[in-house]
Amino acid sequence: MIEVQGVAGRRVAVLGLGRSGLSAARALAAGGAQVLAWDDMPGPRNHAGSEGFEISDLTRDGALDGVDMLIVSPGIPHLYPAPNRVIAAALALGIPVDNDIGLFFRSLATEAWHRFDTPPKVIAVTGSNGKSTTSALIHHVLAQAGKPAQLAGNIGRGVLDLDPPGDGGMVVLELSSYQTELARALTPDVAVFTNLSADHLDRHGGMGGYFAAKRRLFSEGGPDRAVIGVDEAEGRFLAGQLAEGPADDRVIRISSGQRLAGPGWAVFARKGFLAETRKGKQVGAIDLREIKGLPGAHNHQNACAAYAACRAAGLAPRVIERGFHSFEGLPHRSQMVAEAGGVRIVNDSKATNVDAALKALMAFPRIRWICGGLEKEGGLSALAPALPHVVKAYVIGREAAQFALGLEGVEAAVCTTMSAAVAAAMAEAQPGEVILLAPAAASFDQYDNFERRGEDFIAEVRARLPGKDASTPDG
Repeated sequence: MIEVQGVAGRRVAVLGLGRSGLSAARALAAGGAQVLAWDDMPGPRNHAGSEGFEISDLTRDGALDGVDMLIVSPGIPHLYPAPNRVIAAALALGIPVDNDIGLFFRSLATEAWHRFDTPPKVIAVTGSNGKSTTSALIHHVLAQAGKPAQLAGNIGRGVLDLDPPGDGGMVVLELSSYQTELARALTPDVAVFTNLSADHLDRHGGMGGYFAAKRRLFSEGGPDRAVIGVDEAEGRFLAGQLAEGPADDRVIRISSGQRLAGPGWAVFARKGFLAETRKGKQVGAIDLREIKGLPGAHNHQNACAAYAACRAAGLAPRVIERGFHSFEGLPHRSQMVAEAGGVRIVNDSKATNVDAALKALMAFPRIRWICGGLEKEGGLSALAPALPHVVKAYVIGREAAQFALGLEGVEAAVCTTMSAAVAAAMAEAQPGEVILLAPAAASFDQYDNFERRGEDFIAEVRARLPGKDASTPDG
């Protein structure tokens, strides 16, 4: 556990008692704070109470009297579309509002660090798509290189549940816009911006607010190295703001699909090959085509981001390449489920928005596409470049018929349920085709989260596999 520093004897309220909230409550208590805990749901309240925390209804009048700080979970809105009433009350009283990420950064360094030969470092990853794969890949490469590394944040463990890093320790954090927007301290050693596409716009008051939330990771503390995806205008703008000039190697520009020129530090992938250049000369290269855990151009972008972050952390190109080859990928993100009768079956349930689905579709030439769910703002028109790859779409979700109407020029079957979609796709698929779950939509109309949706897809697929003809990867 990372004990929170500077809170001894202070009254700290914690709003939201899910994974991050309960972790924050424990770390605050370990740091000597008097913790007042609240969640609107009785289950989390009872759980926190069973651990000995004082349960205090923060929604009642006067509940925040004498409170020095309010810590909130990332799912609770603090500004748009409207602030939670407890947060609004705290702000009206001038009470600082923070989250577990802010507590982590203010508490990580301790007196023990003065005895270390190599101070611990933090690599933090944000962006719209690819954050989880990039973070997991960085952690995997570091671990394979023998570095004492931990992974947390929006993936895996809560940040305050981590063990205090020792001499030369590395912490890799995946950070969402919800987390970066509110954290009062953001001081990673290496910060990574993968890409930007429309997502969570209601929560951030539009695209500008969404980008501003991501940008805080780079502007609040000033990382020693910034890895910036420059395939979108926002990334190019951010890289330009951080660099003092074209040759400033504190900024590493990355791209998937375009060659990056100039005297600076760059990592890019084209036609399946990753290249690293510095001062106009190539200094490293990796053939990504045979790395099974990183299929498709979108994963090649993830590979560029991870490669650049690991290079910034001091690893050699060949060490990184060895780590890439042993990386098996993450569940629900371009996950190979099975291969039967010459048909590959891939689970990309994490493709919850149009941009992520576009990248998944571009990775394969002939696709039986299972899509649909709770459609997000902006429609489906951005999928147009990838639709020629689609042999047929099988649409799920409560609004499947409406979703299918947005797929112009594509043969679409309105299936509604995952069971019907998988059955139809597997019955009709031909050798050389790919059955791909890449919903381009949120899961909440039918599932609790994208993981449950992916698990249902896998279960439906495996229930229909002819055992003697099918191969299924472990895990």
